[in-house]
Amino acid sequence: MELQKVQRTTLTMKEAAEYLGISYWLVNQLVRRKQIPCSKVGGKYLFRVQALDEYLVNMEQQSIS
Repeated sequence: MELQKVQRTTLTMKEAAEYLGISYWLVNQLVRRKQIPCSKVGGKYLFRVQALDEYLVNMEQQSIS
């Protein structure tokens, strides 16, 4: 019997920076200012891909209103 591989739905801070196309430093600053959705788990910050997509949609809406 073969075990199914678990598909990750979260990204590390470095992966989130790459996903968003911004620097690690900027993601760190957004986390410190509580301007980006994330969870702190065991000393690491994790970002849900779905939450980052929603964050981008909200930022786009703010830029045109």
